[in-house]
Parts: sequence; structure tokens; C-alpha cells
Amino acid sequence: MNRFNLSAWAIRERSLTLYLILVTAVAGLLAFLYNGRAEDPSFSVNTMVVSVFWPGATVEQLENQVVDRLEARVEEIDWFDRVETKVRPGEAHLLINFADNTPHGISEQLFYQVRKRLGDEARNLPPGVIGPVFRDDFKDVYFTLYALTGADGPVPQRMLVQAAEKLRIGLRRVEGVKKVVLIGERPRQIFIDIDPERLSALGLTVNALREQIAAQVGVQDAGFVDTAGPRLHLRVTDVPADQVARLRALPINVGGRVLHLGELARIWRGYEDPPRLIIESEGREAVLLGVVMKPNFNGVVLEENLRRFVAEQKALLPTGVRLTTLTSQGDAIHLALDTFQHKFFAAVAVVMLVSFIALGLRAGIVVALAVPLTLGMAFVFMKLAGIDFNRVSLGALIIALGLLVDDAIISIEMMLLKMEQGLEKVKAASYAWTVTAAPMLVGTLVTVTGFLPIGLAPSRVGEYAGGIFWVTGIALIASWLVAVWFTPYLGVRLLPDRLSQHAQTDLGERPSSVRCAGSSSGVCATAGRSSS
Repeated sequence: MNRFNLSAWAIRERSLTLYLILVTAVAGLLAFLYNGRAEDPSFSVNTMVVSVFWPGATVEQLENQVVDRLEARVEEIDWFDRVETKVRPGEAHLLINFADNTPHGISEQLFYQVRKRLGDEARNLPPGVIGPVFRDDFKDVYFTLYALTGADGPVPQRMLVQAAEKLRIGLRRVEGVKKVVLIGERPRQIFIDIDPERLSALGLTVNALREQIAAQVGVQDAGFVDTAGPRLHLRVTDVPADQVARLRALPINVGGRVLHLGELARIWRGYEDPPRLIIESEGREAVLLGVVMKPNFNGVVLEENLRRFVAEQKALLPTGVRLTTLTSQGDAIHLALDTFQHKFFAAVAVVMLVSFIALGLRAGIVVALAVPLTLGMAFVFMKLAGIDFNRVSLGALIIALGLLVDDAIISIEMMLLKMEQGLEKVKAASYAWTVTAAPMLVGTLVTVTGFLPIGLAPSRVGEYAGGIFWVTGIALIASWLVAVWFTPYLGVRLLPDRLSQHAQTDLGERPSSVRCAGSSSGVCATAGRSSS
């Protein structure tokens, strides 16, 4: 029973093979044009920040009554590694880290366990503790950062925030944008500056005044900076900014008399002071807009969409406000793609030159065609597997470029050898399958196996750099398929019918050998056979 021969089938079904070659080339080109492009591959960040606030509490009180309890509950969670805690008067921040070998895809489950356990513990915390407050959105990477600053000098932060809010609404509608984050906004608040000396003259203590204010509106201690004598700052939290006048008219009982709060304190509207985050660009206070790209989207297309949007919006900004681009992943994406394209064309040129010299013009063309067909097949698999073009995947393709033509060279060289020995072109093209297909496949798999530890590494290293294994493996297996499927067909179409004249034109004919029997009769016997 004859074994199945893929090379012979490709030559026999020439129309179908040509169709598949064209489909591979077109599909590979479309996959290259429309596959996602990013600077780096996405990976899970198994880190979470938990914050608690206790106005007026000391560091020791926070550590003993709040932080120790929260840390004990966090340590009960699976895959927990360590917690790094920073405590300051009135607030504490816990940086919870899970192990590097945490299985991929369970980050959300771990974050849910943190919320559940610490949320249950919150009811046992002392009165007045605010939180826990959770942050776990560190996996979002800003594709572009825009800065809004004053054009000729400092401008009120309110103007910057208003301009940023309008830009954020428009940016959300840009194709490819997942979300837009406003960075550096200082919350607007109402401050009440109270002079303790005047309160003492009226026979009213600061604590008594604070209790009367707290009984009518919500307040929070703002702390104070002693620059002009003793002064207590109170931050009002639940009074709208447009009701400062009503706050000034708030009635305060002073020894049986009713005075307005505005007679006892200076009430003014401003921004959080001191701010938790100060952002400057070119020496001026700034508000930033961080744009996050959708998964598997083409970063080059997004960059062009954002460029058009910014060009339209700059003319609509308020007078005195300037919009500048701080960072853009598009630059890194262009650099990576340009590097790959240069390497690709250089590899094709070197392969063609060496092939032309060693194999001849027509055989060199066959080997050179194997490179784009192999990459086209690899691009299609990358698109189906959701692997973007990024620094890791493009680096893997550059590594594979030097190995892509090995199988095609072996296949076409075997075909040339058999043609020189007298085999017909069609049978010479299919001969490589029976002799070299299995060794080529084994060699390909051995090479791919060398990258296996990276692809299967149970850590964030494997999640980030695993594309080296998958992309290299896909490309090398595709090169084997091209060598045993498309290369024989291309060889039949492009190579000459015969490379040299052979004494026996019949494919299976073998020369006969004549030997004398050594008898006295001098009769000679013919050994061998005339045909196979």
C-alpha cells in the first residue's frame, strides 16, 4: 500500500494548490495589515492597593487597631506573597502582592477575595475609619498621555479641568479607545478657617464650634500648617460649592446668642490643599489625560485617529490653554515595525542572493518565495490566536527569519539532486516527502522545543515573553508545511524539465551488468534487469 505523499498530492491537484498559495498570500497580507499592534504584550498585574483613612489618628493607632487586622486577613488568601504597608498620620496604604507563579486568569478572583475578606473586617474597625478603598486597575497602560497647561502662564485649575472633561468626552468616541483617565485633578472643596483667639474671647472652644458645624453639615479635619499663629482648618465635605453663602449664614450658638458662621470664620472655596498629587509640565501646573487602547487593536490606526482628533480640538480649546502630547506608544510601535520590515527585506535579499549563487536563478526564486508564504501563514495563525505585533512577537519573527528557509532549501535541493540523477521533474518534486519530510519535521520540533520553557513558564515572565515560543513555533511549523506542500509545486512550475541528459530516459530503467561465467565455453550471462 502506497503511503500518502503530500508533495505528490500538491503537484497532482495543481489548481487547488495554486488557490491555496494565493489564499495564504492574501490572508497573510490582510492579517499583517489588520492585526493588533502594541508596544508590549498584555499581562496580568497581580498587585492590589488597599487604602484606609482615619482622620486624626496617629501612626501607632493605625498600625495597632487597623493595619494589623487587615494584614492578618490578607494573609489567608491563596497565592499571597507579601504586603508592603506605608503608614502616615491619618492614612495607611497596603500594597498586596501575589506570587509570581500565580496561574494566569485568576487575578480577578484573587482581587474579589481581598475585597470580600477586608470588607467583612471593616465592620470590626474603630469608628471613624474610612475604607478600605481598593485599587486594582494597574493593568491599564496609557497609549498616549496629553497635558493641558497654560499657554503663556498659570491658569486656574478649574479651567484646565473643564477643558479636560470636554476632551475626555470626545476621546471616548475615537475608534480604538477603551477609556480615558483624568490625572492630576484636584477636588474642589470649601474651607473654613477659624481663629481660636477670637473664639476664646467669645467663650467658645474650637471643639464646641466643630461639634455645632458637624451637627448641621458634614466636616472633615483638613490638618493645618502653622504659618501665622494657631489656626484650625476644617474641610466641609457635603456642601455644594455654590452654597458658600448659605454656609456663611449657618447659625452658631455662642453663650445664648446666635451668630452666623461667617462672623466667626473665613469661608472660602478652593481646591484640595495640600494636594495628594502635583503634576507639572514644562514648569507649569498641568492636568493629564491618559488614553487606554482597546485590546488587540491596531496601535498605528489609533495613533492616526488621535492625531486627527487633537488637530481638530486644538482650535476649540479655551483661550490661554495649551494641549501637548507627552508620550505615545505609536513611536515605539513604528520603531518595532520598521525594524522588522528592514530585517525582513534584508533576510529575503540575503536568501535570494545566496540561493541564486548556490542553486541558480530559478531555484533561488523558489526558495525566496517560501519566506513570504511562510510569514503569511504565520500571520494568519497569529491573528486567529489573538497575538498582536509587539516587541516580543516581532522579535520572535526576526529570530525565526534565519530558520524559515532551511526546509525549503532542503526540499528544492533534493528535487535538483534527483533531477540530475535522471528522475522526471514531477517525481523528483515528490521524492523529498518520502526521504526528508520526517527528518525536517523532527528538526523543526526540536528547535521549537528549545523555546518551550519560556512559553510554559508559570509566571508573569511566561505570560509576557511566552510569545517567543508560540510565534517561533508557528513560523517554523509553517515553514515545514510550505517546504513539503508549496515548494514542490513551485519547483515543478519554475524549474526546467531536465537538468542533464541521462543515458537511460526511462524513470525506472537501470543499467545492466555483464559478467562471464568463467566456463570453457566462453558463454557470458547477463545480470540485472532492464526495468523496474
